[in-house]
Amino acid sequence: MTERTIQKKIIDYLESKGYYVVKVIKANKAGVADLTVCKDGKYIAIEVKTDKNKNGVTALQKFHLDLVKKSGGVAFVATSVEDVKEKLHLD
Repeated sequence: MTERTIQKKIIDYLESKGYYVVKVIKANKAGVADLTVCKDGKYIAIEVKTDKNKNGVTALQKFHLDLVKKSGGVAFVATSVEDVKEKLHLD
């Protein structure tokens, strides 16, 4: 499955649960997570990778995920909808 397909499945799932989701195509900073998500005042950043490339997070991407966490948000790498469900304690 491609990263784009995984992103679409995650977006569709989260939106069905009432989350606000934006797929980041171009940002003013390199390394920003693929998906910006919000619900009930909680900011969530999700970096999407394929299962083959799940360890392919760059140092810059990890840096940005860590900044989100330090700022009180939730940030993680996901390779599937199941990863998102687990990290966000859904279903």
